[in-house]
Amino acid sequence: MSDEEKPTTRQSLPQFIPKFKGKKVTIRLISGGQPVVGTVDSFNSYEILLVTAKGEILVFKHAIATIESVDEQRGYKPNL
Repeated sequence: MSDEEKPTTRQSLPQFIPKFKGKKVTIRLISGGQPVVGTVDSFNSYEILLVTAKGEILVFKHAIATIESVDEQRGYKPNL
């Protein structure tokens, strides 16, 4: 197959980070598990930029244990 015949698009995995953009989240890191609460300002393949009460924090995705939306109610969601 020549270079012209090769497909140029990559099939990407489903992303859940875009639904958090502009929303308040709690992120727990792998080391220590201390929660970081802030609003997701932007993100790329490797990092998430959070705006917190103390300023901006850059979090590497590989260091994240969990991400939880603060705005959503917890518990039973019957309409899923």
